[in-house]
Amino acid sequence: MEITMKTINDNTTPAKIKPSEEIIHLFRTKKIDEDWSFVGCKPSDTCKWTHGYHRYPAKFIPQLVEKLIDDYISHKEANINDPFMGCGTTVVTAISRGFKASGTDINKIAYLIAKVKSTPIEPEYLNKKIEQLLNRLKFLNGTQTTLFDDKIEPLIPQKHLDRINYWFTEKNKNELGKILRIINEEDDPVIREFFLVAFSHILKNCSIWLQGSTKPTRDLKKNSIKPYDALRRHLIKMQNGNEAFYRVVSAKVRENVDQYLKIEIGDARKQPVSDETVDLIITSSPYVTSYEYADLHQLSTIWLDLANDLKECKKEFIGTSYKKYENKRLRSSIAMDIVDKMSLKSKKIAKEIEAFFIDMEEVFDESFRILKQGGRCCYVIGDTKLKGIDVLNAEVFAESLQYSGFKFDRLIKREIPSKILPQKRDEKTGRFANNDEANSEAYPIEYIVIGLKE
Repeated sequence: MEITMKTINDNTTPAKIKPSEEIIHLFRTKKIDEDWSFVGCKPSDTCKWTHGYHRYPAKFIPQLVEKLIDDYISHKEANINDPFMGCGTTVVTAISRGFKASGTDINKIAYLIAKVKSTPIEPEYLNKKIEQLLNRLKFLNGTQTTLFDDKIEPLIPQKHLDRINYWFTEKNKNELGKILRIINEEDDPVIREFFLVAFSHILKNCSIWLQGSTKPTRDLKKNSIKPYDALRRHLIKMQNGNEAFYRVVSAKVRENVDQYLKIEIGDARKQPVSDETVDLIITSSPYVTSYEYADLHQLSTIWLDLANDLKECKKEFIGTSYKKYENKRLRSSIAMDIVDKMSLKSKKIAKEIEAFFIDMEEVFDESFRILKQGGRCCYVIGDTKLKGIDVLNAEVFAESLQYSGFKFDRLIKREIPSKILPQKRDEKTGRFANNDEANSEAYPIEYIVIGLKE
């Protein structure tokens, strides 16, 4: 029986699907592909060009994207897509190679970062703009208050004032507000967004957020960095990154960025991409119960006024604990088994896992729709353990992709020595945790699950 969308939506089992037992066996016996661990990569390699513009949790390195492109793209007019765009590693890499890039992310700050990172700016023009900004902000460089200082009203989003007061000292709050005011006076939207990404990046260092913490935790003894100093240093870093990226990107792409870059704030399950127009999908989905992305980015969200309410913002994310599906049924037998086992331990976590896998099945359907015949989707994902239950994310992905119409084409197993990801987690909650609070390894290896649209 051929795999059709009708077959998929009816939740019947197409004949070509690998049995769950065979999938699990394959994952257990698969050897690590050492070529995909990128052990020799230094931070200067993984943060080259614009990749160091902004901190971002759990991002994969550009070398992984480059290697997948080398394996699967052989023509110059390819369109490379990332439905969970994050900070833009896939789209930046695609642009650097002269390919068209498309993608979505529900997270507004992620979209802003990805847009700025993938937009090369003429270096002399940018350097001039940075110099002008820093000259306007020089009054913040020192201990003396000037008359000029007094004339600038800090721009502080009043609806989020309580949260801002919670995370920032009075002095740093006012300095950041003055910086934001002056940034927003920039007329060129490309430059203004570039400055806003720099501003967003320094917020954590200028706050009393516990350094290195993967969850919102205050450190009342923290010596926060002065905003002006932090901004100046980071702008210089971004300036150098832009210059390197500008040299790599072809003149044809630089002069027609809008034609090559099609990214939007949006749902991975409903991408604004036409049927069968994408050659390759490279992405890493959110990891079930691992991060509350809205929490991790809350400083940027409140300062840039990207949401009216943080709680409402959380509800939009894939697999969020706020989602409950009563009328949708999982296709994957591996996923159903995990949910059943977890229900005996925690009905709440079981519902979260179920919601995540249901969401991802819809994402896989969407991937099938937008890919051309012969195109591939590459999903980077790791397995984990919660409350003693093995949550086989990658195995579920391999099975679920087939129900969406894909052939399970290839499995890559890699170590992640350089991934920007905490290596410890709380076994009870499943959340990433600080080393002194954790009791379990988090994703020492990960998989790249690759589906082929035949």
